[in-house]
Amino acid sequence: MTLKATKTWFLRLLPVVLFFICYYCSQIYFDSSGNSPQPTVSQCDINVSKRKWSSLPLNTSRHPELFLKLEDFFWRQHLSTHSLPYGIKGSELLLLKVLAVVTSYSMPANIESSLECRTCVVMGNGFSVKNSSLGEIINKYDVVIRLNDAPVRGFEEDVGNKTTLRLFYPESASYNPEIHNDPDTLLVLVPFKQQDLRWLKEILYNEKRDQKGFWKPPPQIWLGRASQIRVLDPYFLRLTASNLLKIPLIPRRQQKLVHPTTGILAVFVALHYCDVVHLAGFGYPENKKMQQAVHYYGQDTMKSMKNSVHDLNLEARVLKRLEEKGVISHLLHS
Repeated sequence: MTLKATKTWFLRLLPVVLFFICYYCSQIYFDSSGNSPQPTVSQCDINVSKRKWSSLPLNTSRHPELFLKLEDFFWRQHLSTHSLPYGIKGSELLLLKVLAVVTSYSMPANIESSLECRTCVVMGNGFSVKNSSLGEIINKYDVVIRLNDAPVRGFEEDVGNKTTLRLFYPESASYNPEIHNDPDTLLVLVPFKQQDLRWLKEILYNEKRDQKGFWKPPPQIWLGRASQIRVLDPYFLRLTASNLLKIPLIPRRQQKLVHPTTGILAVFVALHYCDVVHLAGFGYPENKKMQQAVHYYGQDTMKSMKNSVHDLNLEARVLKRLEEKGVISHLLHS
C-alpha cells in the first residue's frame, strides 16, 4: 500500500477512533462523579487477607473455630474468670445440656472444607440499605451473616435472600426461623446471660418456660431445629469488647455499662473466619434526628436507642478505622 493510500485510510478511521476515545473518557467521568461505583464481590486472596489481619492491633491470632463443642470438654479448654457474656464461668451445666442435644458444632461442609478463600458479607439492619437494590450482590457471597430478627421476605431486592449464619439472642428470636431463613441456615445463639441458655434448654427439652430475667418476652414456642443450632463461643464477644472496642469488661463504679452490639460482634466473627469482609446496612442516623427510622424494616427510631447499653459512636469510629486499613469494605455508606 502506498503512503498516500495509508494516509487516506488513517484519515477515514480517525473520527471513529476519536469517537471511542471520547466515549470511554465520558464513562470514566460519569462513574467517578457518581456517589459510588457499583459494588461487587472482591476477588478472594488469602495472602492479602493474612497481611490485613496482621496489621490489626488486636494482640491475638485468627480463631476460625466459632462455636462451642461438647466433645472438646469446653469447660477445660475455655477456662475463664468471666461469666456471661464474656465467659462461661457458672454456666457449664446449662451448656452441657444444650450441647448434648445440638447435633453439630461446625460450619456447613460446603463452606468449611471446599472453600480455601471465603468471601463474606455482614448484613446490618440499618435504614441505609432500603432501596439499595443490593440483593443480587449479597447473594453472591460465600457467607452471608444476618442479625437478630431482620426480615428477608418482602425485602429480597435490597437485602437478598441467602443466609448462612443468623446471630440472635432470645429476645431477638423469630418464633419460626424458616420464614426468613434458608432451610440450612445456622441459627447462632449469642448468650449474653444465663437466662439465654436456660431459654434454649427449655425449648430443646420441652420444659416449662421461665420468662424471668428478659427485657422483652422471648418466644415461648420456637421452631428452630436442633441440627441448625450453634452456640457462639463467648471468646468472640470478650475480644470484641476488650481488644477491638477497648471497653472494660467490668466497668468501674458509676461508670456506664457498655456492651458491643450484635453487629460489631458479627464483624469481628467475620474477620476471624472470612478472607474478604464486606458490610451493608451499617451505621445509624445522627443522634439529633431522633425520629429517623433506624432499620430498613419496622418502626423503631433513634429515640428508641436513647437508653441503649451500646456506644454507637465508638463502634462507628472503630469500623471507620478498619475500613481505612482495608480490612473491611462498606457496600454502602449511610
